[in-house]
Amino acid sequence: MCGIVAYVGPKDAAPILLEGLQRLEYRGYDSAGVAVVEKSAKSLKMRKVKGRVADLAAAVPARFKGTLGIGHTRWATHGVPSDQNAHPHLCADERIAIVHNGIIENADALRQRLEGDGVVFRSETDSEVLSHLIARTSKETDTLEEAVRRALKLVVGTYGIAVIDAERPGEVVVARNGSPIVLGIGEKEMFAASDVAALVRYTRQVVHLEDGELAVLRADGFSTFTSDARETAKEPFTVDWDTGHYDTGGYEHYLLKEISEQPDTVGRTLRGRIDDRFHIAHLGGINMDARESRSFRRVKIIGCGSAYYSGQIGAQLIEELARIPADAEPASEFRYRSPVVEPDTLYVAISQSGETYDTLAAVQELKRKGGRVLGIVNTVGSAIARECDGGVYLHAGPEVSVASTKAFTSTAAAFALLALHLGRVRDLSPADGRRICDGLRRLPEQIKEILTQEEHIRALALKYAHCPGMMFVGRVRGYPVAREGAQKLKEISYVHAEAYPASELKHGPLALINPDMPTVAIVPDDELLDKNLTTLGEIRARSGRILMVGHRTTDQADDCIVVPKNEIELDPILLTIPLQLFAYHAAVALGRDVDKPRNLAKSVTVE
Repeated sequence: MCGIVAYVGPKDAAPILLEGLQRLEYRGYDSAGVAVVEKSAKSLKMRKVKGRVADLAAAVPARFKGTLGIGHTRWATHGVPSDQNAHPHLCADERIAIVHNGIIENADALRQRLEGDGVVFRSETDSEVLSHLIARTSKETDTLEEAVRRALKLVVGTYGIAVIDAERPGEVVVARNGSPIVLGIGEKEMFAASDVAALVRYTRQVVHLEDGELAVLRADGFSTFTSDARETAKEPFTVDWDTGHYDTGGYEHYLLKEISEQPDTVGRTLRGRIDDRFHIAHLGGINMDARESRSFRRVKIIGCGSAYYSGQIGAQLIEELARIPADAEPASEFRYRSPVVEPDTLYVAISQSGETYDTLAAVQELKRKGGRVLGIVNTVGSAIARECDGGVYLHAGPEVSVASTKAFTSTAAAFALLALHLGRVRDLSPADGRRICDGLRRLPEQIKEILTQEEHIRALALKYAHCPGMMFVGRVRGYPVAREGAQKLKEISYVHAEAYPASELKHGPLALINPDMPTVAIVPDDELLDKNLTTLGEIRARSGRILMVGHRTTDQADDCIVVPKNEIELDPILLTIPLQLFAYHAAVALGRDVDKPRNLAKSVTVE
């Protein structure tokens, strides 16, 4: 859940490392550090601080020169945020420096062994173990690559690492197991990072390492190997994101920019995938013909956080349009409950980054057991995309803010396409297929229409922001919308928020209703409208305040946000948008760090 940057080439490394860390700060931001090697003197220099990358940049002296270096921005797992626990970590003689993402599960045992041999540790982290192990194995071999390989054989856990050695000033060694590492190929210079965001200013030619692979980077190129020293062949590919995707574009926060981009991002997800002749979705990436698509008797969707809630929307769409039993489950739970993997079940894994560790591990478990897995991801070439049998790319562009918005709506739109495809190869009529196709086409303009209500939603957010907590309720299609709305509010504003099925209020949560506990009610114009209005009456009878999000106003609610009507199956996508704006403006009103909420990071690449 941290950011790694590495560079080797003719340029001064420090500015490149600092800029790369700035672009990766959304992956972790409690401390940061850089280390460079001055080639002529074969000396290693390091600076690291508790705090943000800006604090690190201020601490780096003017004469911090070196044409090879590594950098890191941290999200703490072992040890509190501090200067000592920040990366990079040095070996005892300060010759070798490493940065590490992941968790070393046998760190305590390795630490005890090293301390027994006289090693003195400077930090509380599991990562420092690696620097001492590599220093020890480097005495037994002639190459840094071999030293890293031997050290990693002693390690149990996950890692993405970059290693430099002052005595070998022309190379960086990187390795991956469960935590992403991407190589960037420049003109007589090489880069590595945990995310392409750090690379796109300098190159768009990238190579993804696989689990168990190592790479040696030199200014004139790179070589890759397996953990048992067999050379591997890697073909670079071109990423289609550029530096403009990582700018705020004049918005105050990335989050507001990404909310505002949704008419375009949903449009890109849909573009070229709607067939007007047969009223079906073109999804060539799923690698299934009509016969295979008809063979599945159940769909199981797995994801984490907002991806899981979008999966709940997807399950509802698949059941309604394709009439296949479908459900969604947190990937973190799925992988540990020894699931029964059925040959006639289609599994769908969701991840914006394509690197979410729990989801990736669940996919790998499914593949081991013979499951057919599709991926819905945003990042081309990511680990989950490579592991799956096929899938759908969102084409939403990079999402920088920690809280997911445009990736959530694009994922829901992708599920609508998948449900339409599965439905039309089964029993969904051409007329219903046309109806859904027309509804999908209306989504971008309708999202624009909702965004014009930003000032109204902002005023409501100011009204409710200082409440100690809020309850979100919805029925059937509205329930995952309520869950995602509560998630957004709690993660960026720190206001306590819980979501319940509206039908469950009488079974316990109604005891919480009082004037200080407002309820956000998701009330679409569907077959459950009357039941939802009855629920509002139950809340009002207990002096509860109500903010209703739906397709009309009502005297039953204190405040209303009205969204345009689409087809009932697609309405959840639109009902989500006001809740994003509500959470954003509540967080701003409370003075929160909207893009980098406390205790959270964007890409969860550890358990």
